[in-house]
Amino acid sequence: MILKGGTQNCISPSESHLERSIIINRISIESPQCRLKSITSSSESMSSLSEALPVCISSINTQLNADNTGLGFAVAEASLESGAFVTISSSSSSRVESSVEALKKSYPAGKVQGYGCDLSKPTVEKDIEDLFTKTGKVDHIVFTAGDKLASVPIQEATYEFIQRAGQVRFIAPLLVAKVGSRYLEKSPQSSITLTTGTVAEHPIPNWSVVASYAAGLHGMTKNLAIDLKPIRVNLVSPGFVDTELWKDMSTGEKEEMMKGIADKVPTGKVAKPEDVAEAYLWLMKDSNVTGFVASSDSGSRLV
Repeated sequence: MILKGGTQNCISPSESHLERSIIINRISIESPQCRLKSITSSSESMSSLSEALPVCISSINTQLNADNTGLGFAVAEASLESGAFVTISSSSSSRVESSVEALKKSYPAGKVQGYGCDLSKPTVEKDIEDLFTKTGKVDHIVFTAGDKLASVPIQEATYEFIQRAGQVRFIAPLLVAKVGSRYLEKSPQSSITLTTGTVAEHPIPNWSVVASYAAGLHGMTKNLAIDLKPIRVNLVSPGFVDTELWKDMSTGEKEEMMKGIADKVPTGKVAKPEDVAEAYLWLMKDSNVTGFVASSDSGSRLV
């Protein structure tokens, strides 16, 4: 698989098994007729990815934006490169349209569509149900959705603030698993991949609210892997990734932060979305993995 960032793998569309996937990130990606079933580097697992259903990908509002950067968009690109039929979803219909247009421009032969779905509203379960009614059966669901980081001193965290902080990052993925599982074949070839962050294992001052939900996703994933079996449920735990999530920082602040991280982590580099996208592809493809937390964090948990 060749990603736009130049990372190259020996994966061709004819070898993949990601047919229909849905990527849910407050941006959702659905693929009604795709050829992706699972994603690994072995020839055995690669062969099953081109015979399945769509992939549905959901991303955070800032990840699938006009600049088309972020984890959700990177997973969508990688899925298309593997021959998948992709459906993307976001709370912003205009953002969905621009992202679909950008993906079609980069992959003229690819199959991609998108629908709006706002995960921040009290009607979230019904809205998710409506989304899957439009997408129909899929093979894989990828949830990368999030919202503005709720990092505040714990003494300033009110009940309403804490509750609101978990709507998109905790309640929504649980409901996506509940509703979305009904649109997946009951088979280990089907998967749901959620997203957390290394703050779940590596404390950061003033991040107690975010860390609580991030850590909760570890337990959610393992339990869902039992409750939804034989459908596989896994979790990707990215470290710092250079996305639009940090767009509110000044250029100088961001450069200083990125340099500090690069100087500290074992890999000596800050991850790009296309780097982390490989973790999602692997978890979709490997039908022998469930209840697993895949850390793609530049080794940040080690330092």
